[in-house]
Amino acid sequence: MGRTALPVVRRLGPLGHPARLTVVGFTAVNLLGMLLLMLPISSESGSWTAPETALFTSTSAVCVTGLVVVDTATYWSGFGEAVVLALIQIGGLGIMTAASLLGLLVARRMGLRMQLIAQAETKTLRLGETKRVVVGVLAMSLSIEVIVAVVLTARRLATTGDSFASALYWGVFHSISAYNNAGFGLHPDSLVGVATDGWIIVPIMIAFVLGGIGFPVVFEVSRAMRSRLRGVRIPGWSLHTKITVLTYAGLLAVGVVLVTALEWTNPRTLGPLALPGKLLAGVFHGASPRTAGFNSVDVGALHPTTLLVNDALMFIGGGSAGTAGGIKVTTFALLAFVVYAEVRGQPTVHVMGRRLAATVQRQAITVALLSLGVVLISTMTLLRLSHLPLDDVLFEVTSAFGTVGLSTGITADLPTTGHLLLIGLMFIGRVGPITLASALALREHERRYELPEERPIVG
Repeated sequence: MGRTALPVVRRLGPLGHPARLTVVGFTAVNLLGMLLLMLPISSESGSWTAPETALFTSTSAVCVTGLVVVDTATYWSGFGEAVVLALIQIGGLGIMTAASLLGLLVARRMGLRMQLIAQAETKTLRLGETKRVVVGVLAMSLSIEVIVAVVLTARRLATTGDSFASALYWGVFHSISAYNNAGFGLHPDSLVGVATDGWIIVPIMIAFVLGGIGFPVVFEVSRAMRSRLRGVRIPGWSLHTKITVLTYAGLLAVGVVLVTALEWTNPRTLGPLALPGKLLAGVFHGASPRTAGFNSVDVGALHPTTLLVNDALMFIGGGSAGTAGGIKVTTFALLAFVVYAEVRGQPTVHVMGRRLAATVQRQAITVALLSLGVVLISTMTLLRLSHLPLDDVLFEVTSAFGTVGLSTGITADLPTTGHLLLIGLMFIGRVGPITLASALALREHERRYELPEERPIVG
């Protein structure tokens, strides 16, 4: 018998639950970022930055959101922008790594529960698997960021009079921000000035889609493609990858079609653009709410119906263990499968040749309903604090919770209490769904008895 690894949860102790460590880690990085951004060296004017502004910017960066109360390019110095970029990279890599490790830990434990209860705590996440996940996340992230940065830098050199150093900085900044779904940019209007430049828009869109769909999915799909090229047969995609890819693609198509159709004649958004520009901007804005945070048209000029479509896309978000926020496409898909099975009167939920465990269904419902409650309560609170229109407030709240970063332009005009509310929403939206889902899964235990069944009236 070989040596068995001690369980991760037990080895870390009662204060070291993996989900709790994620929250503590993000809080520590956030506070450090705030302190650095408060320093005079971080601002262009050389003066101290107010704690509220520094905390808001730090939270938005480490939670890869993109909402800002000051213009990134004009307010922050080169050092301040470097701090913001470092926070984005740490936040993106951290959440992908933490979510991947937690997912692996949950999967291992849940698999063992199907075997022997006595052995349920003897095989969890081993050091070798931890190293493989961390190295995989880092290698994939840096590879994509470098490729996108090269393309953006080359395009910047070809279309502007920037020096090589300036173009390289611009390319690296936007590449890291895009892949990590942060939405921070070096222009006050985000990407409006290059809305029809496919050499900039397309690479940025590819970067935030790859970052937002999740490391496990990208890793599994790329491994399958490499194996097929070598003529090696491996098992098909996992259920998680199938659900994520199909749901992500479906929602992407719906978002692109709806946004493009609704804004086609809007004189303040897609209306003035030529046909290729309309299509490019429509595709970009159908994908951006998933949760990139970049915009190539004025978000404040979008039709209220388009804003509502964006609200739904932002709330759903992207893939698990990725840089996107929201409740995640897998959660949304699982709820749809549960509804479909119930409508058909089926006692269990079957998806693509697999049966969904009742615990997974309950976790999806819990994450979705608690998230919906957070958004609704926050919207009502911000309405009372700001007296702004419902469309703008709901969009702002959903953008903060979904860590999107898109805004109709009201962020800087909100009162201090409103900024603090958005800070809390960004933090909850970044670590909340992940830690909640993993905590629910890891807390699962056997019930020793069942009470008599009774069915209340529903509907």
